[in-house]
Amino acid sequence: MKRLLEPELMIEPEQVSAYANADFEEPHSNFVAMLKNNCNSIEEIRTVLDLGCGPGDITFKIADAFAGARIDAVDGSREMLTFAENVLKDKPEYQGEINFIHSMIQDFNSTKEYDLIFSNSLLHHLPDPFVLWNKIKELASSETYIFIMDLLRPGTTEEAQELRDLYVKDEPDILQRDFYNSLLAAFELEEVRVQLNSSGLANLEVQQVSDRHIIVFGNF
Repeated sequence: MKRLLEPELMIEPEQVSAYANADFEEPHSNFVAMLKNNCNSIEEIRTVLDLGCGPGDITFKIADAFAGARIDAVDGSREMLTFAENVLKDKPEYQGEINFIHSMIQDFNSTKEYDLIFSNSLLHHLPDPFVLWNKIKELASSETYIFIMDLLRPGTTEEAQELRDLYVKDEPDILQRDFYNSLLAAFELEEVRVQLNSSGLANLEVQQVSDRHIIVFGNF
């Protein structure tokens, strides 16, 4: 099935509200658990970059998982970041640990040396996937650990509909719509491997970890 693009940014008020208030406890906790299970240097993580942080739920979970780390969390949606920043105001324990930054990924620059660069469900939003891989290559050092999770494009629209009905049928209509569209906009496993090879990131591993998710991980 050919990839079908979806909007790069989530800026509709109803989208922001739906995603910010949805119950993603299980998948987001699984994301953090897989990151920790695959990373051999957890105790050395002090500086973190979250690319495409959205409303910040995983950002806060990473702050809990890597106590004392300083996190730069970047997103191109001002609406998503406003929600995240409002949550941060009510969580004084994270003050000074999390810095939410409004920027498109391709425009973000930093002189920091990051120990960890991660992203969840950003890749499929990008019309050009090399925006993510080139930015990682630009910002990572030989010591940086990379962990990317994203959706896996199914073979047919019928399979995408089945996955939608299996996992989000009880969610609001807008979440069902976006999940389906995101599946159609995602990449196949081999496409991601080709992207990594072309970006000079062939040392990163690529694995399918569920019927709808892949991870890309390893040291730069």
